[in-house]
Amino acid sequence: MRGLESSVSSSGYLNEFQGWTHKFIFPPYEFSIANALITNFHMPKSTLLMMVSAFAGYDFMMEAYNEAVKEKYRFYSYGDAMLIL
Repeated sequence: MRGLESSVSSSGYLNEFQGWTHKFIFPPYEFSIANALITNFHMPKSTLLMMVSAFAGYDFMMEAYNEAVKEKYRFYSYGDAMLIL
């Protein structure tokens, strides 16, 4: 996600990009390219959870995480995933 967002021009087009990104995505952030995200359930207070919260909204993500805990979803890299539209 950071790589895609780093490749967006000021006019909103996706350009070829080579190199490192220093983009740190956290709420509030307005995404330029992505309109969907497939992701795992990340650890609390992690930068990945911050990025997902920027995409879907903090309150929505906390509801999803509460439901995941209640339903015993598996967390972290090899756990369950979700599609956020």
